[in-house]
Amino acid sequence: MARQLDEQIVGRYPVGQRLRVLDVGMGQGTQSLRLARAGHQVTGLERDSTMVAAAREALSAEPEGIRERMRIIEGDGRDTGVHFLPGSFDVVLCHGVLMYVEEPDPLLAGLARMLAPGGLLSLLVRNADALAMRPGLAGDWAGALGAFDTTAYRNRLGLDVRADRLSTLTATLAGIGAPLQVWYGVRVFTDTAADDTGTPADVEALLACEERAGRTDPYRGVAALLHLCGVRG
Repeated sequence: MARQLDEQIVGRYPVGQRLRVLDVGMGQGTQSLRLARAGHQVTGLERDSTMVAAAREALSAEPEGIRERMRIIEGDGRDTGVHFLPGSFDVVLCHGVLMYVEEPDPLLAGLARMLAPGGLLSLLVRNADALAMRPGLAGDWAGALGAFDTTAYRNRLGLDVRADRLSTLTATLAGIGAPLQVWYGVRVFTDTAADDTGTPADVEALLACEERAGRTDPYRGVAALLHLCGVRG
């Protein structure tokens, strides 16, 4: 996903431009820190105090220049209008958040308002059109059958959450003025893979396969996650 995001940033902005990035639901700050290291001005917004503490600890270990480029705010992603003015960011990330939001449309509309004209909105969501894949590949046939006609599922943390359909999000993004420009699959082959992927050469081969599958039909359509990139008109 990081490679996909970088591809969109490089294709949209001049090399070396310092972008204003908002990472909504930043978790422990993995993407925020990566982009701050790349020279961008990053704001991370996270409501979970444990994650905020982890992100702040990770940031404290970075060189001063990177610490100065990143700020962390404890708050809800649905309240972006409380913290920021419309059009304040060139890039807005919302990765792994929508599955925890029962009504995502107001959140998405708020994120779109944060974008400057031509700004990039990056979403990572659970793919509702492929919910039967994980139980099916695990041999859980009852679970697979039950997954075909729903957007609800239980995640690996044991939480009951929801997934999104590509067609629905495409319509939503068009309606909020940040129409979908490109989409990718994420975790096409690796959703059920073991954590130990072998040698560095094995990892590179795995990433090459995932990267190719994530942009190729029909493989991307059965990915566990979808990475959608919309652009503010």
